[in-house]
Amino acid sequence: MSQINLENDDFRNHLYNQSKDGKRLWIYPGRIIGQFYRLRSYFSYFLLIALFGLPWVEVKGQPIFLFNVLERKFIFWGVPFFPQDFHLVALGLVAFLIFISLFTVLFGRIWCGWACPQTIFMEMLFRKIEYWIEGDDKAQRRLDESPWTQEKILKKGTKHLLFLVLAFAISNTFLMYLLGKSAWLKLIQEPVGLHIAGFSAIWIFTAVFYFVFARFREMVCMVVCPYGRLQGVLLDNNSILVQYDHKRGEPRGKIHATETQGDCIDCHWCVRVCPTGIDIRNGSNQLECIGCTACIDACDAVMDKIHKPKNLIRYDSLNGVNSGTKLKFNLRIGAYSAILVLIVGFLAYLLITRKPFETTLLRTPGITYQFDEKTKIVRNLYQIEILNKSMEAEQFEISVEKPLILIWVGNPIQGIEQGKMAKGEFFIQAPLGIRKNGEKLPVHVRERQGKEEIIKTSFIQPDAE
Repeated sequence: MSQINLENDDFRNHLYNQSKDGKRLWIYPGRIIGQFYRLRSYFSYFLLIALFGLPWVEVKGQPIFLFNVLERKFIFWGVPFFPQDFHLVALGLVAFLIFISLFTVLFGRIWCGWACPQTIFMEMLFRKIEYWIEGDDKAQRRLDESPWTQEKILKKGTKHLLFLVLAFAISNTFLMYLLGKSAWLKLIQEPVGLHIAGFSAIWIFTAVFYFVFARFREMVCMVVCPYGRLQGVLLDNNSILVQYDHKRGEPRGKIHATETQGDCIDCHWCVRVCPTGIDIRNGSNQLECIGCTACIDACDAVMDKIHKPKNLIRYDSLNGVNSGTKLKFNLRIGAYSAILVLIVGFLAYLLITRKPFETTLLRTPGITYQFDEKTKIVRNLYQIEILNKSMEAEQFEISVEKPLILIWVGNPIQGIEQGKMAKGEFFIQAPLGIRKNGEKLPVHVRERQGKEEIIKTSFIQPDAE
């Protein structure tokens, strides 16, 4: 595996981890423990506990989060959503995209460096295992370049075994979010032959996660993820990014080489610790920069050693570096904020006014009406579906206004389990002429808590003589 060329002048022409002939260069990020690394670690531990713990949390027997694509059932923070709620999910996704856009305009790729699962798993789990077994970046490079010995086989084998175990744990957690805790426990407790598809999914996910974190690594951020390309459209000179203060740092040179040189001593520590191998001194708005702050910690440590002020690399805007300009509330930020507030407010209104059940009532196709010549009674046949969106079993009562009469075909709909749908058929009977032909009549659907939905449907009858 080749070492990254630190003296790369044409960094815009190809990726940092790619040689000029197109071969991949393996990146060995140095380990630096500074203020930002500690903060990121604490935040990552919180997110990891939440990620692995939330699938075990249930509300009224249902998971707090569920993304069951196969059964088209979704739960967010204990609130169930069904295909009938697609407009709410779509609106929520639009609000999330606008929030990401606004957040990127202000703070760049802080999401990537602090909260993205790819970064958290790679830097806070897999990378730490690698440091623990193989040592720092120099030790890892020496080990890779050395011949295969018993020590190398032991270290590599142990590392990849732990990687596989960790990928297996992530795979099962991911599956719990898709199936729910109960279905996952049933999957692992029952014989493999009963759940071939489920076990196949576990090992496919395990293989994918292992490949991503053992081999693909930074390529996810540099090649696959579209967010790095999106930031080029959203960022401007006022966005807060990890910035190199070129006014203070340039011209570079060895320590105390000249009296006119800047504070940067060209030690390359900022490059050495970067997980994507970039040189932050080439500019902050680089596709490969994930804003992880490793270069800030490394540079601050070097500044301490040479008795120079910290923050040669820091969180700042380009205008802040060039002229000391602070971030201002501009028209673009205002527009994003206003749209986001409107969408979130509308979404909140829809969620607050959302009924715990949804009813679909249709006249049975292919049938007009039934008419009794002797009694002058007209009947229309209807099909009804009631979806219980609540987290509890509910009792329902379906009724019509007098003198109309509702007559069930078969068993009437009464109790419906949580998240289930019940179907039924009934006649609505009325004396001829009691309603105008085609006039809408109300059908009342009421649940035990008193919440009611009134559905109006047409009633067809022969013309009265």
